[in-house]
Amino acid sequence: MERGRGVGETHVLVIPFPVQGHINPMLQFSKRLASKGLKVTLITTTPTNKSKQPQSSSINMEHIPVGLQGEEESLDDYLERFKLIVSPSLVELIGRYNGSEYPARVLVYDSVMSWAQDIVERLSVDGAPFFTQSCAVSTIYYHVNQGALKIPLEGPTVSIPSMPILGVNDLPSFINDTSSYPALWSLIKTQFSNLEKVNWVFFNTFSELEDEVVKWLASERPIKTIGPTIPSMYLDRRLDDDKDYGLSLFKQNAEACITWLDTKDTGSVIYVSFGSLASLGEEQMEELAWGLKRSNSQFLWVVRELEKKKLPSNFVEETSEKGLVVSWCPQLEVLAHKAVGCFMTHCGWNSTLEALSLGVPMVAMPQWTDQTTNAKFVEDVWGVGVRVKVGENGIVKREEIKECIREVMEGERGNVMQRNAQRWKELAKEAVNEGGSSDNNIEEFVARLVCS
Repeated sequence: MERGRGVGETHVLVIPFPVQGHINPMLQFSKRLASKGLKVTLITTTPTNKSKQPQSSSINMEHIPVGLQGEEESLDDYLERFKLIVSPSLVELIGRYNGSEYPARVLVYDSVMSWAQDIVERLSVDGAPFFTQSCAVSTIYYHVNQGALKIPLEGPTVSIPSMPILGVNDLPSFINDTSSYPALWSLIKTQFSNLEKVNWVFFNTFSELEDEVVKWLASERPIKTIGPTIPSMYLDRRLDDDKDYGLSLFKQNAEACITWLDTKDTGSVIYVSFGSLASLGEEQMEELAWGLKRSNSQFLWVVRELEKKKLPSNFVEETSEKGLVVSWCPQLEVLAHKAVGCFMTHCGWNSTLEALSLGVPMVAMPQWTDQTTNAKFVEDVWGVGVRVKVGENGIVKREEIKECIREVMEGERGNVMQRNAQRWKELAKEAVNEGGSSDNNIEEFVARLVCS
């Protein structure tokens, strides 16, 4: 597509919610937009000493310091403080740009910040929500918001257009217990409050992965799939120097992980990680630890510093020949390593997309929020993993963990999962490559901005 004179003057602002799983995809989307010639400004709201500038020099940066949630501060209070600080700062920032040679044309905002739409409307700027969860999960929430899915649920299963029959335990955890985190549940419900006012709704997924769900939701709202939003080096390699996300809230030290993996055979290692927020109970940590040991496979396990006290005594020493326990790993680099044959994960959407995009089968051990639904699709729709069965008191036992690992690493079903994972890997690459579904959607967005 030939670019008009104004493409480089068309300015898009992007503001993610300050959680790593929201920052990463919106930063990568910013890089894609900049690669199409747009002027892009990413607005961060994290403490300045906790983040660093992304490596992409094509993206401008603005910062609204909010600070993290304190130990004594409730989630409700933090979210209210976040809105109170960001709202006037956003008004000032957009006003400043609108008085310059690069006025803001669109604000792409995290979908959980639906109040941002009210701000941009007052300033005559278009708003576009960005959904960081799967289209399937968002469609479930959409049905709740529209009143088509009644809570509390009336039966053991749910039938939703475009989806397989879902059991109660396949639904996002908030639906089964709306009182568990009322502030988060409120954020999720209000994601859909302004969708009738916007021209674009972006989803971090790709059409081929959620084909039927995407088509159904697209019949309701103007959605665009633009993912998977992982660095270009792992997909189409069209963005120069796009090798990592480049904006981390955590201290990074990749050397120990990669050096250890370099000594292992192809496909011989289980990579175990439950993300930056999940916290397993002491009993579950113990069952997981001994399940890993009993699987007799080599493992690389990410256990955050605050969680390490939950490990069984002497576990690290007893398994040192088979395993490595670290407090952080460069997940993309690890998943792409030839030694990794299986990913044991909570099935957060970013982690799930990364594994699919890199062709790595999964053992799904969901904890909460959208993870249960993602795990359902991992096993029954995409055929790239197994989901652990939860025993009494909500604990997954060591024997179950051992058997699931063996099924993926050794069984015939594991070979099928491996082939399916490779297929999704190729489709993910095609989606973001020139002429792919996600690339075409981004091109269309850029063209409409420039021409309007």
